[in-house]
Amino acid sequence: MADYDLIVIGAGPGGYVAAIRAAQLGLKTACVESRDTLGGTCLNVGCIPSKALLHASELYEEAHSGALEKFGINLKGASLDLKAMMAEKEKAVGELTGGIEFLFKKNKVDWIKGHAAFESASSIIVDGKSYAAKNFIIAAGSSVTPLPGVEIDNSKGVVVDSTGALELSKVPEHLVVIGGGVIGLELGSVWRRLGAKVTVVEYLDQILPGMDGEIRKESAKIFKKQGFDIQTGTKVTGVAVKGKKAILSVEPAAGGEVSTIEADAVLVSIGRRPNTDGLALDKAGITPNNRGQIAIGHDFQTSVPGIYAIGDCVPGPMLAHKAEDEGIAAAEFIAGMTGIVNHDLIPGVVYTHPEIASIGLTEEEARERGAIKVGKFPFAANSRAKANRDTDGFVKVIAEADTDRVVGVHIISSLAGTLIAQATQAMEFGACSEDIAYTCHAHPTHAEALKEAAMAVQGKPIHM
Repeated sequence: MADYDLIVIGAGPGGYVAAIRAAQLGLKTACVESRDTLGGTCLNVGCIPSKALLHASELYEEAHSGALEKFGINLKGASLDLKAMMAEKEKAVGELTGGIEFLFKKNKVDWIKGHAAFESASSIIVDGKSYAAKNFIIAAGSSVTPLPGVEIDNSKGVVVDSTGALELSKVPEHLVVIGGGVIGLELGSVWRRLGAKVTVVEYLDQILPGMDGEIRKESAKIFKKQGFDIQTGTKVTGVAVKGKKAILSVEPAAGGEVSTIEADAVLVSIGRRPNTDGLALDKAGITPNNRGQIAIGHDFQTSVPGIYAIGDCVPGPMLAHKAEDEGIAAAEFIAGMTGIVNHDLIPGVVYTHPEIASIGLTEEEARERGAIKVGKFPFAANSRAKANRDTDGFVKVIAEADTDRVVGVHIISSLAGTLIAQATQAMEFGACSEDIAYTCHAHPTHAEALKEAAMAVQGKPIHM
């Protein structure tokens, strides 16, 4: 006899959403989570606390730097209370994690506290107790990828990972970020705004790997203007801690002379890896690939009937919203319905200032597939952005030359993360650039830049 219709392993964005959806569909559901609070990495030490600090640090920089003086707002003596800022971050985290616990109770989802490991394809063991289920969803998330030869110790606050970078007790004079990806740039932005000198060391020749080439170049230009020291094509070969300082050994990625960088704090941010070790997947008959990912079918079912996997444990971008949609879809498949996720249209956002958002194909990818037309519109020509003195960035719309179907949209703007939603929905409905161009947009808004970029695909923008 099974104890549950479904047991979800992991209570991150994918896992807790899957559990709630399954319960809504009438399945007797439990969710296993080893943390003291629900929400996984995202809510506890990822998306939410980082956004709280990004927002707070933006407010501080505006108040402290004199940026508001041109609007007639003269603030003098603005100072940083880092302890209060961190407390407000923790308050936001607590409200959200507590909210999930309430939703579990409301939907009658059982929280099994502890670490799960498979005993067989139909049962797991958690803290010495066995639980059987008709179905399982593996939603164990991911953790920081270590850098060989570099030891992370968050407690000392010198060489830290993303979790440690959210908890530094003081603003470092010099922070070195190893890795020019999303997480490194976001957390680097927080501490730069609060007063740190920030150096980003990236192995590749540009920051933001995988994003549209033009977006990457423009972003680097903006970050350098903000004061980031960005060293691309550079490899970190070692980090030595001496007291409260770190000495990094670096050299050109292609090889060459070794030099050193001294820092008060080092953030190792070179990616994440699935948390599939420790699940005893072999006892369930599952073998992950060499990256720790689990292969799945269109229904998110693994090679073993009744065992499903979602989120960071399966191939694809490691994004909370992807995991959420997959969790809903997997629960619906288990309940006998058809779950739907369009993996070609998963938006990605970098929450720096300005934000950077993308959906669909990059220009490079689109050109490999055939003839395209590209329309661009700068925020320097957008009336609302100009009035707000917020003109960094542009919108870029990529459409097939023969059908005019939009296959990619890329935005750099303070509101890029919000603006990308319209582009994503338009593309979900198979929109042409003409559809966006002939859709009335409220004036004056940043969103008009998307309309103008769509008009530019045909070479006919109005305000440029």
